[in-house]
This record gives sequence, structure tokens and C-alpha cells, in this order.
Amino acid sequence: MQERLQKLLAQAGYGSRRACESFIVEGRVSVNGKVAILGEKADLAVDVVTVDGKSLAKREALTYIALYKPRNVLSAAEGQDDRKTVRDLIPVPGHLYPVGRLDFDSEGLILMTNDGDLTNKLTHPRYAHEKEYRVLVARKPDNEQLEAWRRGVVLPDGDRTQPANVYFLSSSGKGAWIKVVMGEGKKRQIREVGKLLGLPVVRIIRVRIGTLKLGELKPRQWRYLTEDEVSELKGSKVPRMEVKPRLKRPVRKPNQ
Repeated sequence: MQERLQKLLAQAGYGSRRACESFIVEGRVSVNGKVAILGEKADLAVDVVTVDGKSLAKREALTYIALYKPRNVLSAAEGQDDRKTVRDLIPVPGHLYPVGRLDFDSEGLILMTNDGDLTNKLTHPRYAHEKEYRVLVARKPDNEQLEAWRRGVVLPDGDRTQPANVYFLSSSGKGAWIKVVMGEGKKRQIREVGKLLGLPVVRIIRVRIGTLKLGELKPRQWRYLTEDEVSELKGSKVPRMEVKPRLKRPVRKPNQ
């Protein structure tokens, strides 16, 4: 049966369908010796599909791994320089790709998998899956700063961040630990927001992606997900952010 190429690539472990679409646009995918175009279909039973000259292999057994990415490690399957990547930390054969990238200098939970459909579900903006972070800022935030973060902040590029859940956790010297829960993930968003609000970010630890939690993992440690965790991730509904409603002024009725 013919299926779209991006779906076949995702099923073979080359990443999300969206990522696989870029492979096609870049001319890295061929069908029966001809460079493929976006929207093209193929049947692996009769067609030869290649990626970078390598024939598309049969679908691998689906693998799901939770990793504590340490600082100074790239959130990538392949490195472009001599820096270590998250893939280097997991001595397991086969294709594995990170879900939910973290900055080079951030740390915490990353899901590694070859399940392209789940990758797409967890990363596509329309699903808005929650991600939770523990953030160390250099100064103790006041209520006004926290409320501004909750409402949303206009970034230097003109985009406004979506409402988020932000809470004070504890003091830490002159600074403080705060919890940030959000359903989006613009590049270096937490650091940019902290900078704009006068709260320089010292450390970021992601502790949750959707229903998956970091738990007791330490930096560089990893573990396979349980069947229940995989089922929860696949079946989880789009979370609704719990944002404090603005107080409305009471409406005075006539003759009061």
C-alpha cells in the first residue's frame, strides 16, 4: 500500500513527520533512483526508497528512553562539531532522536525515541503539551515580575509569549528557584524572558514533558519507559494551562 514518504521515513525512525518533510525538500530522499518531491507516495513492497543514498530499512522495534541531559551536551542525534550529543550518551543501537530539545547549557529530561508519530504529537505546536522546568534566577522575584511572566512577555523579535504558570519555590542565596510550566518552547525562551524581567537565569532543569517525569534520574543517567508511561504519552489529551483569572470589578446594580 502506498503511503506518503514522510510517514514512511518517520515509521523507519528518521524523526517526526515534520522533520522528514525537510529531508524531502532538501533532496535527500529518492524513490526508484529519482529525487522525491513533497507529497509523493511509495510502497516499500515494490519501491526502493533511499535517504542520503541508503535504502530505507524495515521499521525498527519502537524504543522509548528517558534521559537526563547534562549541561554542555547538544540535544541532537548527530553532532556537527566535536561536542557531545545526547545520542552519544545512550549505547543502544538503531535510530534514536531527541524529543523536546534543550539548550546546550540547559539540563534535564529529554525523551529519546524512534517513534515518529509520537515525536510529532509531542512537538507540534497545535498539541501544546506542557513542559515543566525548575529555574534558578539570580535575584529574588517580586509579585509583579512573576505576574508579568504569567501573562506573557514581548520578546525582542516582537513575538509575545503565551500565558504560563510561574511560581516561587524557594530562596537560594541572593537568588531563587521558581517553577515554570508552559505549552510552548521558543528558542532560549526562559532565558530571554528572565533577562527582560530583570531576573537573569542561572540554571534550567526540565523535570516534565507532558505526562513523563524526570523522576530520580541524575545527569547522564537514562532508562527505558514503562508500558504505562508510553500509553500515557500516546493517549494524553492536550493540557489546559491553569492561569489565574483576572479579578473583575463588581457590577453595581441600579438603585444600590
